[in-house]
Amino acid sequence: MTELDKIHAKIATRSEAVKIVSAWAANHQKVAFTNGCFDIVHQGHIDYLSKAKDLGDKLILGLNTDASVQRLKGPLRPVVDEKSRAILMAALQFIDLVVLFDEDTPYELIKALQPDILVKGSDYKAEDIVGYDVVTAKGGLVATIDFVPGFSTSSIVDRIKQSM
Repeated sequence: MTELDKIHAKIATRSEAVKIVSAWAANHQKVAFTNGCFDIVHQGHIDYLSKAKDLGDKLILGLNTDASVQRLKGPLRPVVDEKSRAILMAALQFIDLVVLFDEDTPYELIKALQPDILVKGSDYKAEDIVGYDVVTAKGGLVATIDFVPGFSTSSIVDRIKQSM
């Protein structure tokens, strides 16, 4: 198996992901879940995702589809298409699985996967995080991680626009 094959193997459909997570759970591995658009990956994302992985044995990234990103961020986003974003995220050593979702929130994906740990940025209160009810009902943990100041995709896009 080539390195690129290994990366592609980390991108799963929802139904494939459910089977993979079941196998991890059977092996008593703690599964962490986070989600986002990850349109233009920057240092803040790397910091956040590596800390999310530190909370569990496995890290699943729920990745917004292009249509979902457009609904959330506007018609000019994403800058990078979903297939490219999925490959880039799967290439990161601390991400074990990437699953695309088309809804505005990852709630249905979280319900399907039943992670042990739900992770979002500290700009959210834990009880306001989508999926809080699902994870806490099974005795799981909902954690927040502080962002690295000065890094956001929107600010990078704004700087690019200003330089044109």
